Amino acid sequence: MRDIFSRLYKILSDRKRAVVVTATGSSGAEHALYEGDEADKYINAPRGEESLIVSEDGSRVVIAERFLPRPRMIIFGGGHIAVPLAHVAAMLDFSVTVFDDRPSFANGARFPDAKEVICDNFSSSVKLTGAGGGDYVVIVTRGHKHDYEVLRGVLESAAPRYVGMIGSRRRVAIVRKQLVDEGFSKELVDRVHSPIGLRIGAVTPEEIAISILAEVIQKRRLSDDGTRTDTEDVYADMELLAFLAEERDEPAAIVTVIETEGSTPRGAGAKMAVLPDGDTIGSIGGGCAEADVKRDALDIMKTGTGGYAIKTVDMTDTAEEDGMVCGGTMKVLIEKI
Repeated sequence: MRDIFSRLYKILSDRKRAVVVTATGSSGAEHALYEGDEADKYINAPRGEESLIVSEDGSRVVIAERFLPRPRMIIFGGGHIAVPLAHVAAMLDFSVTVFDDRPSFANGARFPDAKEVICDNFSSSVKLTGAGGGDYVVIVTRGHKHDYEVLRGVLESAAPRYVGMIGSRRRVAIVRKQLVDEGFSKELVDRVHSPIGLRIGAVTPEEIAISILAEVIQKRRLSDDGTRTDTEDVYADMELLAFLAEERDEPAAIVTVIETEGSTPRGAGAKMAVLPDGDTIGSIGGGCAEADVKRDALDIMKTGTGGYAIKTVDMTDTAEEDGMVCGGTMKVLIEKI
């Protein structure tokens, strides 16, 4: 099973999609990993609000779990707004890339939370970052010339999920007209969020960063009509996967939420690793419910290869007395690795 996680970690690090299918039965739990076109039939299947599909095949339970790479935010410009923007974006589980043409602004010490910091000419920025489909692009360079140069290159590439450019309404109007005059469609130009960010009266760099990220979250989570389009657990927890991929002598257990009903602290797809000393990596919601699952995980670690259990955690009785806001039920798969 560690081999599955090792391959999965590499696929996601290469910004590709994958699906892990787990089939449980009398002989234990069996796993298969799919990527590319094979994974797409699961990734593109209707899923409602869940990040995995659960079905029953005779005496077996089959779980198809879809993994997408962390969404990437590319920040063009390493100035004062970019610093809090990169920091909070990383907290929101974005993989952050920062680009600037000044060594004093484009460096790891200034952006410790960024996965990648690139220092080069803005004329090469789109090519060097590979900005394109699925990315969230924020353009906050130090000048109109560079903003326009980057935006033009971004619009010529595969369409990102979000493009925002800072600037006054007058300056933005000039840029929009210039792009349309150059042959870009008005529909494409109108997709650019500029002036950037939600209107919350932001003044300081930190407040402006929050307004930008609020708009990014809105784009990430909601469709144009305001309905939910994404879920909490679609994107992989790379720190957890890195741990699961490591070779180690001691056993561990992985807990995956596979079904929920009512109000639960985490949704289907949430994962937690349990170590022999009781320590955990990740979370399925905390509280007494998590402690109960942890005890079962420690017991399963004592079994042979392929050990697993499917457990239903009912929080309806203890929610009020424990002061919990959640009181639903969730079904979890506990596996020894």
